[in-house]
Amino acid sequence: MKQNEAIAQFDVASIRKQFPTLKQTVYGKPLIYLDNGATSQKPQMVIDAIDRYYSKENSNIHRGVHFLSQHATTLYEDARTTIQKYINAPSSDEVIFTSGTTGGINLVAFSFGELLNEGDEIIISAMEHHSNIVPWQLLCERKKCVLKVIPINSKGELIMAEFDKLLTDKTKIVSITHISNALGTINPIREIISKSHSIGAKVLIDGAQSIQHTKIDVQELDCDFFIFSGHKVFGPTGVGILYGKREILDQMPPYQGGGDMIAKVTFEKTTYNELPHKFEAGTPNISGGIALGTAFEFLNQLDLNEVEVYETELLNYAQSELVKLDGLKIIGTAEHKTSVVSFVIDGLHPFDVGTLLDKQGIAVRTGHHCTQPVMDFFGIPGTIRASFAFYNTKEEVDILVNGLKRSISMLR
Repeated sequence: MKQNEAIAQFDVASIRKQFPTLKQTVYGKPLIYLDNGATSQKPQMVIDAIDRYYSKENSNIHRGVHFLSQHATTLYEDARTTIQKYINAPSSDEVIFTSGTTGGINLVAFSFGELLNEGDEIIISAMEHHSNIVPWQLLCERKKCVLKVIPINSKGELIMAEFDKLLTDKTKIVSITHISNALGTINPIREIISKSHSIGAKVLIDGAQSIQHTKIDVQELDCDFFIFSGHKVFGPTGVGILYGKREILDQMPPYQGGGDMIAKVTFEKTTYNELPHKFEAGTPNISGGIALGTAFEFLNQLDLNEVEVYETELLNYAQSELVKLDGLKIIGTAEHKTSVVSFVIDGLHPFDVGTLLDKQGIAVRTGHHCTQPVMDFFGIPGTIRASFAFYNTKEEVDILVNGLKRSISMLR
């Protein structure tokens, strides 16, 4: 399908009708929601799933013999299967519910980290979210491992020649973001996975900013771990997914102890449950898991090829219009980007601009976006970030541009 045909077929007006939050006003202005990198809005069917669970299906799972418990268990495990099929994981046993991307990365850093020894090396990149930096630093402190960092260039791209130099026979895991939340850069994860596997290292992909924008096939990628948050993929907060290859998960010790992750408990010894339950101690976020499955049912109704084409067109339009503003500079100009535009304006603090945009009904994010090393690299305290989803429009971009013009005139 040609690009113009894909854009023409993408019915954004119909999609927007399914998101009730987008219909409201803020300070008497129609809400222009451009903070999808922080969290996405939820379609009505996801909201209904949460309401239905607590209204009619509320019960604990996996342990009860009564109807409600059995029904809730079925719904929860069906959601796991829906997500497994969406990311093309070989088995639903390899799909583990977590509290989100942060929880998933911490799980791997601690549990896989128990298999590492002093002097083993871990590689991350200079554009990582704090949640893909700090857990590895904690691991290095605990196990006396070595943390290495792939540098970036002035466009916000990984310097792959330096990555090649960092890879050694001591490298045990490479943990990398698929798409930068601060810059929008799409990283060459296939190349990273292939090169890492060639020297025996495992690869974790932080997919918090990618799964909502592009089709993910974990078998085709051949990644060892893929992690994402529900709330950024049109699902609820407090739930996420860790996919891991079975042979690796089987080797990893439990991250937490408690109910459901055990096979048998005695005071002398405890044996652990099988996957995925070994890593799901305690009562989970049941409604969140069920609703996350519903979010993927919603996504299954869309053509992701059309979504990608539409969002790329939206990104290109936004960047072309924003750079026309006097003193505006885009931070992150990688050749391969998704729908994130971070920018600064000469002489103006991002917070001040964001505050004035808010009064005009325009929601953007300002600050360092939990990527302080990125901001340090560019020598700035933070940026103004507009991050798009498939329910955003060029008309909203125009409103953003006009809002910026008004804000700039007020601050200068």
